[in-house]
Amino acid sequence: MGLCRTVYWNKQGGTVIPLDTALGSDRYSLGVQEICCRVGTAVSFRRAAEDIGRTAQLPVSAETVRQMVEARATLALEAQRKGHLKPDWTSADCRPDARHPTCLMTGADGVMVPLVTEAEKARRRQKRRRRRKGQPPRQAIRKGSDQPYKEFKVIAFYDATGEHHYVAGTGGNHEQAGRLIRQYGRMLAIDKAQIKYSITDGAEWIRRQYAGQLPMLDANVLDYYHLREHVIAASQTLYGTGSEASVRWRKEITGCMIEQGPLAVLDRLAEALKAFRSPRKRRAIEGLRQYIAKRVEMLDYPAFRAKGYDIGSGPTESFCKTLTSRLKGSGMRWDKPHAEGMMALAAIRSSNLWKRYWNRAKTEVA
Repeated sequence: MGLCRTVYWNKQGGTVIPLDTALGSDRYSLGVQEICCRVGTAVSFRRAAEDIGRTAQLPVSAETVRQMVEARATLALEAQRKGHLKPDWTSADCRPDARHPTCLMTGADGVMVPLVTEAEKARRRQKRRRRRKGQPPRQAIRKGSDQPYKEFKVIAFYDATGEHHYVAGTGGNHEQAGRLIRQYGRMLAIDKAQIKYSITDGAEWIRRQYAGQLPMLDANVLDYYHLREHVIAASQTLYGTGSEASVRWRKEITGCMIEQGPLAVLDRLAEALKAFRSPRKRRAIEGLRQYIAKRVEMLDYPAFRAKGYDIGSGPTESFCKTLTSRLKGSGMRWDKPHAEGMMALAAIRSSNLWKRYWNRAKTEVA
């Protein structure tokens, strides 16, 4: 059985097909676009086309899937930047029950994303010129990146229950990330939360942006596992990788940090410095001392634990993996705008805004 559509045409307005307009302004309906975006943001476009054809009985090519996903990703990125997809919750909702205070946490991190370089683009242009010699010129290829990898930023807001979370990514610099931190903090009314703090890896740009954009935070906590990595590196230099002495020293330092705080650890490291003559080992201790000394206010674990604060940035790390898993697949290379758009689509799903996003798309079509 076929489907009949009424087609209208006039010289001034051209062709109009009311049914196609109702289903979606493009060749494919919004329902098909959503299916392509759901699958295309999880696996390669070729694999997505195969899976869609097999499970949904929709014969689409990998190139069609790519075009639909990238077009919709561009719109998702625009919606993110303009704040059109606001969360349906605020800090007032962030409490396990009425007996507990409202608590909102935030974190940010940098992730490396593979991009197509300008050198690669130049080789593609040369091949295309040879292949299309004598044919009309096609649209120019977008300029490539100056480096094969660039750091993208991920910003997350979440509560202790895991019920509420809002996340976004950007390929911009630390200032752009800072503007998103401020924008989302305002949307979520973080200043109204009774408990509010960040948990990060202590990178300088992150510390600076939180201090400037969200000065109302009660604390900025250094992720315990990043501290632990620095202690492990120092212990291995001092006593050898995997040795019992190395493990024992690491446990003593991290345990002291948890129970007594950074000042006690700095005293211990000062004493340890006297016990070693090797320049290499002394540099390891001194490097750890400087790392801790620069972040003393972020390492007051005894006080943080007494207040019930988390000291691990697991949720932010998880969001980083979720937003970039599609981008960092085997052999993947991206133009920066497309990479940002794919992150925007992934962020919509991670923020539980997927249904609202497509409902909004339907109203825009209507």
